[in-house]
Amino acid sequence: MYAAKMKPKTILLPILLGLAFTSFATISQGKIGADQRSLSFHHTHTNERLEVVYWEDGEYVDSALDDINRFLSDFRTGDVADIDPSLLDLIYDVRASLGSEGTYQIISAYRSPKTNEMLRSQSASSGVAKKSQHILGKAIDVRLEGVPTATLRDAAIRLQRGGVGYYEASDFVHMDTGRVRRW
Repeated sequence: MYAAKMKPKTILLPILLGLAFTSFATISQGKIGADQRSLSFHHTHTNERLEVVYWEDGEYVDSALDDINRFLSDFRTGDVADIDPSLLDLIYDVRASLGSEGTYQIISAYRSPKTNEMLRSQSASSGVAKKSQHILGKAIDVRLEGVPTATLRDAAIRLQRGGVGYYEASDFVHMDTGRVRRW
């Protein structure tokens, strides 16, 4: 009885809002539009490139994770380790927060314990941690194409999802999925 007394515009508004909400919910759940997460990389030491869809239809793509593990391996020793998928999500979200679809330039990702110790011994003041997140496959040192490193650093800090280091002189940002901290 109440609906019969409502004006046509009053009835139409809740219907339109309901349709809009349903459409938004469907889009945000990945059923319409982008239901993939992709990253592109350029390794500054090997000059190799990788473009990969690492997440699709609500789950990680195992073959893509394998490709990423090989690509982000210790370039000095060839050792390969599992890269933390949360690290991929972190750098994906940092890039998205900047409105970028640029390529990440990789300075360093996984480091074997042997490489990490060698880097520590070469320069005690370099900031190479004894128990580096790089050894665990939970850290990456990067630049993002078209984005100043200070801007990249600030975006990573805003997310509050791990450690963020800024190396202005070397022009790169360290991001990891360890505890929240910055330097």
